[in-house]
Amino acid sequence: MTLGTIVLTGAAGRVGTALRTPLRDEAERLVLADLAPMHVEAPNEVVHRGDLSDTARIVRGADAIVHLAGVPDEAPFPDLVEGNILGTQRILEAARVAGVPRVVLASSNRLTGCYPSTETVSPAMPPRPDGLYGVSKVAVEALGRLYADKFGMDVVCLRIGSLELHPTEPRHLATWLSHRDCAGFVLAALTVPSPGFLAAYAVSANARRFWELDERLGYAPHDDAASYGIPDTFVGDGVPQGGDFASAQFTLRHLEGSAGNG
Repeated sequence: MTLGTIVLTGAAGRVGTALRTPLRDEAERLVLADLAPMHVEAPNEVVHRGDLSDTARIVRGADAIVHLAGVPDEAPFPDLVEGNILGTQRILEAARVAGVPRVVLASSNRLTGCYPSTETVSPAMPPRPDGLYGVSKVAVEALGRLYADKFGMDVVCLRIGSLELHPTEPRHLATWLSHRDCAGFVLAALTVPSPGFLAAYAVSANARRFWELDERLGYAPHDDAASYGIPDTFVGDGVPQGGDFASAQFTLRHLEGSAGNG
């Protein structure tokens, strides 16, 4: 085992489920937190079921936190503020108070989903979120930057691609993230020496990928969606990287009627 005590929030979700075994294999102790029911599967696991209102107790004694909990897709903005922005701030503040030196935050490729599919995007480029969910991840990264700059914490924001067992659609030729590469990126984020603040795309080695990989993270992905024989019909002039996520209708259904009566 190379890692100490790792706290994994959102452990029962899609990404958390993919990371549970790889993290358990490397951690001395893995603390799993989620609203959904979970059961201990190994002697080095501890399960906390419930919300993060008792964050201070959950993170006490941790060497690092992998924070995945939150609203995972487009939703009414108040829900995204509560689940993603305020939830992340609570985790970062609990980490600061408890002296947890490193936090890995789940950001998203949707933070830049309005860039055209013909353009290669780096983490240094300005955000162009493809919806309210992407906006919430802009705020998540800003909070991570603040806690790194102001309080000296190591904060790594991973802009997670399309995590699937196998790619299933043309967009995945650029955005797919395999389970193996997801684990590789997270383990690299937990072990890269003194990153300070670092935002990096977590995407497999897709020949058609939209995003630059950050060599500072020290992980080279292995898998390529092209090996699954999906037709390359997604990329074209005027097509945003977010695809349907970048359409007006995708967000309008969460805005209609939300403005109140003024």
